[in-house]
Amino acid sequence: MTDIDSRIDTSRPHTARIWNYWTGGKDNYPVDREAGDRIRELHPGIGEYAKADRLFLGRAVRYLAEEQGIRQFLDIGTGLPSADNTHEVAQRVAPDARVVYVDNDPLVLAHARALLVGTPEGRTDYLDADLRDVDAILAAAAKTLDFSQPVALMLLGVVIFVEDDEESYAIVRRIMDALTPGSHLVLSHTVTHPDMPDVDAAVAFWNEHGTPKLTQRTPAAIARYFDGLELLEPGVVSCSAWRPKTPTPDVAMYAGVGRK
Repeated sequence: MTDIDSRIDTSRPHTARIWNYWTGGKDNYPVDREAGDRIRELHPGIGEYAKADRLFLGRAVRYLAEEQGIRQFLDIGTGLPSADNTHEVAQRVAPDARVVYVDNDPLVLAHARALLVGTPEGRTDYLDADLRDVDAILAAAAKTLDFSQPVALMLLGVVIFVEDDEESYAIVRRIMDALTPGSHLVLSHTVTHPDMPDVDAAVAFWNEHGTPKLTQRTPAAIARYFDGLELLEPGVVSCSAWRPKTPTPDVAMYAGVGRK
């Protein structure tokens, strides 16, 4: 058994593997599929959030690479590799784009080393680190990224795992403070909303049975992550409503893109 294998706990459902299950992946275990099905019973549309979040990632990265000329991406909370990962979208637009992925899930680490291979012109790297390890992340990412040039900070569905509000805001500010003007923040977050009470039930079930536990926030609280940045249109909205090619139903995963 490798060190990575010993860190993978198959006795409890894990969010990255359930996300993988909902998006049609195979990197999950019976315990994840059972929990995923139970959550879907409580909130039938929740499987669509994972797909909507992935599509939002693609649209945001494509916009930044095509229209803003961003060539560097720091993707923290990568999740299990699937179709159209950040480097694939970015390097289709700009083959010389550089991407650093960060995650602390051992299963993600096991797959990332094999799958996250970019173009010959660009570079991709993977860091085994926790979002809270800001200094370590920045120091290691600087080996691949040039912090004197703009960077897109990707935080999709990851600050939900920082329970304390002020700590989560401080983490995002610390990273953005280290980035040069012209950099962007791309963030998505599970929302609590009066119109979506079944979401709260699904989250409560997850926090009782799964790992790691997650925190919901209101749309207004999510907008605070963009304080001090130019929040791009259409603002903080359902990720399915962020510049879609065709109108799609809202999901309880909100997102936004801000420019420093």
